[in-house]
Amino acid sequence: MSTKNLEAEGNISSVAAYYNGKSVLVTGATGFMGKVLIEKLLRSSPNVKAIYILVRPKAGQSMQNRVENMVKCKLFDRVREEWPNFHEKIKPINAELTQPNLAIAPEDAAELLSEVNVVFHCAATVRFDEPLKLALLLNARGTQQLLVLAHRMQHLEAFIHFSTAYANCNRRYIEEVIYPPPVEPKKLFDLVEWMDESLLEDITPKLIGDWPNTYTFTKALTEYLIQQEKGNLNVAIIRPSIVGASWREPFPGWIDNFNGTSGLLTAAGKGIIRTVKCNTEAVADIVPVDVAINLSLAAGWYTAVHRPKSMLIYNCTTGGLNPFCWGEMEYHVISTYKRNPLEKAFRIPNANMTSNYLMHQYWTAVSHKFPAFLYDLYLRLTGRKPRMMKLFHRLHKTMAFFEYFTSRTWEWNSDNMSMLMSQLSPKDKKLFCFDVRQLHWSEYIENYCVGTKKYLLNEDMAGIPAAKQHLRKLRNIQYALNTIFLVIIWRVFIARSQMAQNVWYFVVNLCYKFLNYFRASSSLRH
Repeated sequence: MSTKNLEAEGNISSVAAYYNGKSVLVTGATGFMGKVLIEKLLRSSPNVKAIYILVRPKAGQSMQNRVENMVKCKLFDRVREEWPNFHEKIKPINAELTQPNLAIAPEDAAELLSEVNVVFHCAATVRFDEPLKLALLLNARGTQQLLVLAHRMQHLEAFIHFSTAYANCNRRYIEEVIYPPPVEPKKLFDLVEWMDESLLEDITPKLIGDWPNTYTFTKALTEYLIQQEKGNLNVAIIRPSIVGASWREPFPGWIDNFNGTSGLLTAAGKGIIRTVKCNTEAVADIVPVDVAINLSLAAGWYTAVHRPKSMLIYNCTTGGLNPFCWGEMEYHVISTYKRNPLEKAFRIPNANMTSNYLMHQYWTAVSHKFPAFLYDLYLRLTGRKPRMMKLFHRLHKTMAFFEYFTSRTWEWNSDNMSMLMSQLSPKDKKLFCFDVRQLHWSEYIENYCVGTKKYLLNEDMAGIPAAKQHLRKLRNIQYALNTIFLVIIWRVFIARSQMAQNVWYFVVNLCYKFLNYFRASSSLRH
């Protein structure tokens, strides 16, 4: 039987077969999504010719050190078992997105120009509070320079850019199209080039308008820039919403950073966060990282093989197809952390989600700031460095940035994602699954929370009994403190009243009689 007939019957993977023998360039390879992309590519297409990755020295680590640390990551354990020398396919290139020509050496550039068939552009700053100039350099100017390089590549078949579903979050209904930004990107490049940074910081709110931060604003500019400068390149744009832990691959719940939802979940599991301001009925549009990566690999295949006449944008979201609200998440998160507690928790996991500003401020003062102040006081008295107030300050800052996305619901058109799914063979639908309708949220959230324990905090699941014992101690301490607090309130404010004293004696007498009755009943049974 011919290969075409096999493909038609769905017995082989067209997507996996496409990448075999191809050279792929990945930017942002050492980041969360970049690593998952490389792992899936190596595992599904073991005969991929080469994976070039653009890497820069960072935080005192050389390019070689960063790559070595990346391939040692637990994420690659499945690939490592099947193929111990997988790292030989990974070819690092020293580069810097903010520098002219990406600071790529001439000999490295020549190799990329002659070898690369597919580009996956994952690199970006994901910090919401990034200064506008740096966000523009990394997200927009870096993409522009990568496009210049891509135009010179002799055998390029597809250019896949990772944006965000929130690039146009100033709209309520978002279609799979490019929306014109309020300012031409090139004019903004010229402006930030000469303007003093302090002055630029002052006018940033005016420049970004109704976008909530520089990240979403510069992502919108970058999409428009790609449309303007793609020329005859075969380009597709992937727009994932809030990217969370893996759903299935390479194993459930894998996560490697504290960004966004992951950090907040971990803080809730530790009992640090007790109140979150959000709309409990708003859709929590979280998309598992492996869903976004499977979609992008399928889009790379479709873009290269079918060469669509126009650039396709894929809204990679869950809210329209399988909605899940923030209020539902509260129950699943807390119950999971009580069954699988984190080690050395600060308090018993608990959470109060509210959209009421005054209630949130009250709970912030009572359950965040006051306990943090007391704990820091304890640390000072015992000769240690206080840290809880500082930690809470950072968490409150993160939650303030995140509040915009937890208080609103968006509608995304996902026709292109549905179209792409219809183009896949049964084998590809399984191997590169991005059908979020199959996602069971309760199971996913449980795996996500357990993933923060296993992969983020590197805690052994065998330590769960000890962690539960620690929670019991915390519960006893909490009961003792509540009792002391009630006694103090009673003695200071209530006990001076004769009527209150009579009530007190009546309650104590009732409890005494109940205990005596319970003891008598027990002795009769024996």
